[in-house]
Amino acid sequence: MRHGLIELDAVIAIVRRGSFRAAAIDLGVSTTALSNAIGKLERQLGVRLFNRTTRSVSLTDAGRDFVGKVGPALQDIHEAMDAARSQQATPSGTLRINAFATAAREIFSPLLLHYLRRYPQVHIDLVTEGRLVDIVADGFDAGIRTADLVPSDMIAIPLGLYRRYAVVASPAYLAAHGTPLVPPDLLAHPCLRVRLPNGSLFRWQFEKAGQAVQIDVDGPMTLDEASLARMAVLDDVGIGFLMESDIREDMKAGRLVRVLEDWTPALAPLCLYYPNRRNPSAAFKAFVDLARDFAASAR
Repeated sequence: MRHGLIELDAVIAIVRRGSFRAAAIDLGVSTTALSNAIGKLERQLGVRLFNRTTRSVSLTDAGRDFVGKVGPALQDIHEAMDAARSQQATPSGTLRINAFATAAREIFSPLLLHYLRRYPQVHIDLVTEGRLVDIVADGFDAGIRTADLVPSDMIAIPLGLYRRYAVVASPAYLAAHGTPLVPPDLLAHPCLRVRLPNGSLFRWQFEKAGQAVQIDVDGPMTLDEASLARMAVLDDVGIGFLMESDIREDMKAGRLVRVLEDWTPALAPLCLYYPNRRNPSAAFKAFVDLARDFAASAR
């Protein structure tokens, strides 16, 4: 019996992601469809490839042997397909990009949407998450992170964006509670706390004239999404510590007022990074070229 690449890719995706649900998201199918495909393949092979419970999934001995033999051959097939795609005259196909949310917002319109307008036959699959991932192991074409977080074995393109945090509050809040003049003043104000992807609370970081200060603020809410913190600050709940790019229009319109500006220096720039590839697709080559043009214009 013949088995398509879809079923074999499904097996590898489940092994890579460790769950049917995560693998189904990567493959763009429902969990039910993925489970049915694996079940069909197992019936045709006459063995179980996975031990499945409601909480976990693991390879059987037969599955481990199957993946060990099929995996390298499947990689060779995909490399041959990539080599063929690299000869395309018109970029097409799917680009998978991983970024943390603030980075995605910063490059979304000037880079990603601009790319799609230029190459409408390409589909961009953008995944935003706070944790650092292995973009190769997780099946991404590229990642976007700050320069200090890019793995040393990756090719990196600094995108040239000027980035800063901003400490902001609404005019009504400042009128009622006063304006903090130095970072320790924040301890007397309700602030919007931020939880990091690893579960720890973010300590607000400041620097001025070589003096670094970290403030463990307190306040009525702890959030893990910048857009919610922005909404709370706009509603006079307290003081927020947000990316300047996320609230630039609010500051211009006077809805938010910036404080402690001289304590928030520039941050490390964003980088597009990716592994060295022998046969990048036309879509990927076009994306890298556009990213280089964007970086040059952003300087």
